[in-house]
Amino acid sequence: MVPDPAPTLTTQDGVALEARLHLPQAPHGGVVICHPHPLYGGDMENPVVVRVAEVFADLGLATLRFNFRGVGRSTGVHGDGVAEQVDAEAALARLRSVIGDTRPLAVAGYSFGAAVVATVAPRHAELAGVVLIAPPLARLDVGHFAGLNPLGSRLLIVVGGNDEICPAAALTRLTETLPHATVHVIDGANHFFFGKLYPLGEAVAAWARACLLA
Repeated sequence: MVPDPAPTLTTQDGVALEARLHLPQAPHGGVVICHPHPLYGGDMENPVVVRVAEVFADLGLATLRFNFRGVGRSTGVHGDGVAEQVDAEAALARLRSVIGDTRPLAVAGYSFGAAVVATVAPRHAELAGVVLIAPPLARLDVGHFAGLNPLGSRLLIVVGGNDEICPAAALTRLTETLPHATVHVIDGANHFFFGKLYPLGEAVAAWARACLLA
């Protein structure tokens, strides 16, 4: 049976999440991708989310992106980043069930999605990698991300050099907290990566080849 490319995910608390699944015939692994802040227009069709999904797909990886609760056709209401952890858990469980237990599974998050991922990922020691794109360090203490330290270089942090939501001083504090993470700063990029989606994709692809496809 061919999996539905637009599945509905059901969370443990009964919320139905709109999603998009890309599944190659023989996937090398899979990546769940979490979108930016719902209250500022973030959804799974965000250009950064779509670009990252395309990059992973081009490498033969399955991808699952979804709308957090209260966004698009997803039921429920915004949960200030707490209830959204349940949404991310549902997405990870679904993609794992699709790709099987033997293929590597990773999770990526952009901005608000990165904050959610930073809380969920430490509960899953089996994850092959984690990607934080433009984590909102101006709004969160770096301690929020400390649980990712055991990942070492399997954690990728990609930020723009001109990102006002992830300023350089805060990024420095984060890299001191996560000294072995793979960090990539894209010169001239702001929080939205306007005009910089290509180098963003290249950074993600290079990391994926080293961590998920090696």
